[in-house]
Amino acid sequence: MKKVGVAILGLGVVGGGTYKILTEKRDFYKKNHGVDIIVESVLELRKERALALGIDEQKIASNIAEVCSNPEVDIVVEVMGGVDPAKKYVLAALNAGKSVVTSNKELFCKYSHELEKAAKKNNCGLFFEASCVGGVPVIRSLLDNLQGNKITSLLGIINGTTNYILTKMSDGGASYEDVLKEAQSLGYAEANPTADVEGYDAAYKLSILSSLAFHTKIPFEKIYREGITAIDSLDISYGKRLGYTLKLIALGKNTENGIEVRVHPAFIKNSHPLASVNDSYNAVFITGDCVEDVMLYGRGAGALPTGSAIVGDIIYCATHDNFNYSAFKNTPNADPDTKFVSNFKSAYYIRLVARDKAGVLSKVSAVLGKNSISLSQVIQENAEEENGGVPLVLVSHETSEKHILKAVEEINAIDKFAKVQSVIRVVT
Repeated sequence: MKKVGVAILGLGVVGGGTYKILTEKRDFYKKNHGVDIIVESVLELRKERALALGIDEQKIASNIAEVCSNPEVDIVVEVMGGVDPAKKYVLAALNAGKSVVTSNKELFCKYSHELEKAAKKNNCGLFFEASCVGGVPVIRSLLDNLQGNKITSLLGIINGTTNYILTKMSDGGASYEDVLKEAQSLGYAEANPTADVEGYDAAYKLSILSSLAFHTKIPFEKIYREGITAIDSLDISYGKRLGYTLKLIALGKNTENGIEVRVHPAFIKNSHPLASVNDSYNAVFITGDCVEDVMLYGRGAGALPTGSAIVGDIIYCATHDNFNYSAFKNTPNADPDTKFVSNFKSAYYIRLVARDKAGVLSKVSAVLGKNSISLSQVIQENAEEENGGVPLVLVSHETSEKHILKAVEEINAIDKFAKVQSVIRVVT
């Protein structure tokens, strides 16, 4: 039976979960996959953490050189997160002839071209299923199962923290600030939640997924990004009345005009499958020209779900002799021939406070019409808010981003007329 030695870099939540899976299911993998996977080394600066997991002290490395020089190690698992020192460690492992499995979405998003170059040079495998959407096998699906399709779009909820926050805001009407504190106390959000709530985490993942889906490099810098920190529970409430659910979405489209990639809050119709993806669950809705619509759904984070994706890559690596690399030109920047759409089209939710009650809807409609914007839904309240204004909620038909921004600017420029409080895109 083939024996495969594994080293784990980092024994945090995911690293510890991976170690637990590998050790507890060792006999299962031997029986069903014909491979004996043994954790031969771990790199963890807090030695007590490794000892608490029952790891032999002799297997606890003190530096990356020990891991790379260990002849018993075939595959290095990087679950440290961040770029430094993870990038240096992964490159060291690849240059030492070790295949690498990583869950590091920021590292892979920004430096996959460097990592892949080292992997090719040293005939090593480079696997990254766990970098996107936790235990959901979206990357393997794009690499293998959906190869017969031209992927025209992918739409996903790919950040568990923001999905948890928006779910709780929707369920109880609580403010963003209150739900964030709750999420932090429960461990769903970091003490510094910026990467999640400002959309960076989702944008890293979208960069990886859209590159695979559209067979061209989609750098992080090409992705429009907007977080959830400005979301008001009042808008979520109005959205419910209109038949929508609010999510932080990651969207990629491959159109005749170019590729469109964006991360931002959006209203989704309650009838859409993604609208029912709640709490820390994630899902990706993929459309291909042959398969039509496919949705992959599951836990987007956590020790065991993410560990499941890592172990899947380990087994795949251990049972395959030939390694595949990017089917596109993997460079730091986008291919010069790849066009990107910046003035994308969408439907829009607009909430205003009307200062001048008489004929305000007709006046707003005139501004919108001047900018080629038509309306599909309207809520016009009679009761005044505390500041003396009357709420007016509009949903447009699909129009361009530039037209909406210009119309909002013109409405806000009219003195004592109406003030736009929020603009949220609507996925149709």
